[in-house]
Amino acid sequence: MPNKMNVLAIEINRLSVNDEDYICITDVAKAKTTGTSDDIIKNWLRNRNTIEFLGIWEQLNNPHFKPVEFDGFKKQAGLNSFTLTPKQWIETTNAIGLISKSGRYGGTYAHKDIAFEFASWISVEFKLYLIKEFERLKELEYKQLGWDIRRNLAKINYRIHTDAIKQNLIPPQITKQKASFIYANEADVLNVALFGITAKEWREQNPDLSGNIRDFATAAQLICLSNLETLNALFIQQKISQSERLLKLNQIAIQQMNILAADTNINQLTSGE
Repeated sequence: MPNKMNVLAIEINRLSVNDEDYICITDVAKAKTTGTSDDIIKNWLRNRNTIEFLGIWEQLNNPHFKPVEFDGFKKQAGLNSFTLTPKQWIETTNAIGLISKSGRYGGTYAHKDIAFEFASWISVEFKLYLIKEFERLKELEYKQLGWDIRRNLAKINYRIHTDAIKQNLIPPQITKQKASFIYANEADVLNVALFGITAKEWREQNPDLSGNIRDFATAAQLICLSNLETLNALFIQQKISQSERLLKLNQIAIQQMNILAADTNINQLTSGE
């Protein structure tokens, strides 16, 4: 399902194909006030400069592009009798820069390089707004990707941590209630090492907030917490006492937070800038 952009009140779909961004130029064509989108795209394709641009792009990016067929179109381009549709271009030259889709999100999609060129042919002003909006959304996606990676890493490390507790600290035949207490107790080892307080103490200090202490952690704190979970699992397997583990983890937390606090990218992710 395509993602959407909104550029000067025009909704524009975009796709990711093989990790490459494609923009619906059928939607972009709506910025031109005269003619249907299909006719506008066909007129653009008739242009000799367009054919040359598409051909060079394909030669740079597509090892399966057919140059002989491309030369045939280039010779005809500009003639009054010459017509070309996106589908004809794709099927004849084996092009990948354009994609013709049918169905609910149908239309002609172009690789972002080509889509920006098409937008420039429509309107230089519209092209600039399109690029600005595209870059804004990509920046948001990169930030979200960063959060997803950290969340997934935290889940993996959480499993490593709980498995270490289960294998080394929970006696056989123990009740679920007592096991839950041991898990919570070890979670508080990490909380105290990183935040300086237990989960219960945080709730008592923040009665109006829903969630727990980790829900309100910064990106830097979540990265550090993920590292502490892995280290605590190792310390548990090494049979190090809880009091000694707490001191070690606290020292490591201070060291890592000082490093992360100086990281500009982490600070921007934390602040949402």
